Amino acid sequence: MDDPLVVVALLLVAASATAAVAVRDPERQALVLSVLGTTLAVLFTVLQAPDVALSQLAVGSALTPLLLLLSVRKVRRRPRAGDDGPAQESSRHGRRPKEGPSGKEKKA
Repeated sequence: MDDPLVVVALLLVAASATAAVAVRDPERQALVLSVLGTTLAVLFTVLQAPDVALSQLAVGSALTPLLLLLSVRKVRRRPRAGDDGPAQESSRHGRRPKEGPSGKEKKA
């Protein structure tokens, strides 16, 4: 019977799921999540559910990690609220306040 194969697939799923929880870096989490999706697809194949395995490969191994990586990239590109970058707007009219000779803001 296929019991040893199921046990090996379950151990791989357990190891990759534990790794997905233990990793702290979002990019590495996406990579480990992709590995977890692949091992789940292998488990579903071993359990004779090829349709579920194919959808797991598409969604769990490719689409979800891709969306996670794109989200992390977009969030990291955004400037922080405390930074003095050109993207920060200090006035309610969308203009930066004028600075006086001392470098401090002038009151209107």
